[in-house]
Amino acid sequence: MSSIQQYLVSASGQMSVPAAVRHRWNLDQGGPVDVIDLGFAVLTVPVGDGRKLLGDLLSRDDHAAFVSSLADDPDLATT
Repeated sequence: MSSIQQYLVSASGQMSVPAAVRHRWNLDQGGPVDVIDLGFAVLTVPVGDGRKLLGDLLSRDDHAAFVSSLADDPDLATT
């Protein structure tokens, strides 16, 4: 499986995750995932991994400073 895949997001915001990914993440019957809005991208990870991953990537202060820098885009500046 390629490390980068395209998923389709519907007009209502729903996203279809391929069966192989759902199986690997134990989501065959559906279930929660963590979604991290990085301001420049959205990252979807298995539930419970989001906070740890974000903490490993940058500090809370660095993330807050980045979000503050997005003040020109009110939608992004609230993440």
